[in-house]
Amino acid sequence: MFEEELDDSSVLDVLDKQIVHGLVTDARIPFARLGAILGVSEQTVARRYRSLLGRGIIHVAGQVNTVPLGQPRWMMRITSEPAKVVALAESLARVPELSWVALLTTGFEVMCAGRTRSVERRDQLLLRMIPRATPVLGLSVYEVMRQFPFTEEWPRYGRLLTPEQLAELGPRPPMWNPVGPEGPVTLSREDEAMLAILARDGRAPYAQLAAATGWSPTRVARRMSELIDSGVLYFDLDFALELMGYTCRALLWMRVQPARLEAVGMAIAQYPEVAYLAAITGPANLTASVVCRDTDHLYRFITERLGALPGINDIEVSSALRIFKQSQSLIDAQKIAVVP
Repeated sequence: MFEEELDDSSVLDVLDKQIVHGLVTDARIPFARLGAILGVSEQTVARRYRSLLGRGIIHVAGQVNTVPLGQPRWMMRITSEPAKVVALAESLARVPELSWVALLTTGFEVMCAGRTRSVERRDQLLLRMIPRATPVLGLSVYEVMRQFPFTEEWPRYGRLLTPEQLAELGPRPPMWNPVGPEGPVTLSREDEAMLAILARDGRAPYAQLAAATGWSPTRVARRMSELIDSGVLYFDLDFALELMGYTCRALLWMRVQPARLEAVGMAIAQYPEVAYLAAITGPANLTASVVCRDTDHLYRFITERLGALPGINDIEVSSALRIFKQSQSLIDAQKIAVVP
């Protein structure tokens, strides 16, 4: 029943979903290669991709994982003055280091995730800028200890491809590599220039990246591969969920018995509703972002699926009243409208 509810979409047909899965697996896959795998022309794939972008349904972005740079990831829950909570969320959405900015239904509360490149910038945000903002009444910060991997990333359209097509696409590269034996990765000025462009357009052509860095396209491609292999760079897709028919997105804060935390996390990671899952510090030790068709779907997911797992002692459910920013994209009128 749950899988059927996640299948229906009024705006994406089967080919759209197959293209999305191709991009989720390999965000920079050439359209000619993806078309050959799907049995359509390069022009058809390019036209469908431009349509998805134009309608504000998807955005491909290059993301920086700060863990190989020596900096942890963290999440914040910020309580605000009621009359100023929307303005606060809009302001936080404009901060480059913050992502997944959402207004929660549990009071006048904003949730966001952070990934700063340095201790100094982290302290500036957490100890000075955010706490001193006029509408902020309370601030809780949780460090991400482990992000659980998925065998297939949301929205999990791999079932619409044949085993042969899936094999040709290959596995998605891992996103969260730990700091290697040689220590944190150091980024150059040219790296930063390339990463800034990829954050706005994950499919930016090599020629554009070469012009920004002063490198040759061949060197750009080689350095991009190095950053991906080191775990610093990964590619992600942002989705306008309401345009895809999903009206309920919720953040779950779970208290799990420590001895069962890994097993519970790996079990929850298999559920198609789960878009993000991580072990965190704080009162709750496991958090998840789930995408459901409606509130009834969310209720049954919590009671029938999570309720059946041994080891979960408590669940706090916080529905997202409004999404202001996903990983790199600002959300306006339920569609991806602006990229910082």
